Amino acid sequence: MDSLTHIAIGACIGELFLGKKIGKKAMLYGAIASSIPDIDFVTAFWLTTPDDLMAHRGFTHSFLFAAMVIAGLTFLFRHRHRVDKIPVKTWLLFVGTEIGSHLFLDAFNAYGIGWLEPFSHYRFSFNSLFIVDPFFSIWAGIAAGMLLILHRHHRRRKRWAGWGLVFCSLYFGYSLVNKFTTDTGVRYALLKQHVHYLGYFTTPAPFNSCLWFVVAEVDSGYYAGYRSVFDTGDSINLRFFPRNEELLKPLGSQKDLAQLLRFSQGYYTVEHSGRGLVFNVLRFGQIQGWQYSNAPFVFHYYLQDPDANGLVVQRGRFAGWNRQAIKFYLRRIFGNVDR
Repeated sequence: MDSLTHIAIGACIGELFLGKKIGKKAMLYGAIASSIPDIDFVTAFWLTTPDDLMAHRGFTHSFLFAAMVIAGLTFLFRHRHRVDKIPVKTWLLFVGTEIGSHLFLDAFNAYGIGWLEPFSHYRFSFNSLFIVDPFFSIWAGIAAGMLLILHRHHRRRKRWAGWGLVFCSLYFGYSLVNKFTTDTGVRYALLKQHVHYLGYFTTPAPFNSCLWFVVAEVDSGYYAGYRSVFDTGDSINLRFFPRNEELLKPLGSQKDLAQLLRFSQGYYTVEHSGRGLVFNVLRFGQIQGWQYSNAPFVFHYYLQDPDANGLVVQRGRFAGWNRQAIKFYLRRIFGNVDR
């Protein structure tokens, strides 16, 4: 999830655990602890783009790193509040819940998370929440805002924190139901449309969990399209994208290509452009693909022009978004639309 969501959730958890004992410092400690795994953002200042792609949500999001941070922060917090006589098990549970919530939520975004680093480079990705989903985050944000306003001894502080987390959890459950419903519908639609797929994935479109990007892998490439939980009918408007892996042969086994292949988790295409070969990772969807089936993919990396690769994961995500595009997007979320 985005950093602000982790901060808000961390503050609410802090209030529930320690608000009555140490006041609003509990919110601060919670926000800090919940944000610690994202310290890996600093690697972008010296790593190449492919290296940074693999470092982000890697070791700092692993169980090993979590154990180290839990031990370290427990020691620091307990030492700072030794006069409050808070049991060490309370500090351990508090910090463990904060770090655990971060590692848990990030696993449900498309990027993936390296829980088992450095022993395994496998990335866990359950694809049920977009990285920024206001319908998920707003509840914790409102609760955290109220906690900042209310006096530290206000009798409803714990209630605000609790309800903020409850509504976040309810929306999280709603996203899982939508994921299950979408996957079921996709499998049936692919069967009905005679797409003999080797594998498939679904991931939410931006800012919601009702419209989903669908990719089905076949021998020579992928069928991609969008499906809403409100769509009527059993079919999906699919467009075929050839993989074109043969275009990579002249590049040999260069390091950045090997990292991109691993990052793609097997879902990629290669194509020619004005800047040479472009490597597309399909897992992050298309730029307004729900309106234009041939739209470029959000993640595209210029293999023969490395200096042109900056923010590649969300490159052009909002290109062309205007009032008309937003209106079409909202209509598409709520079911089939006529162009």
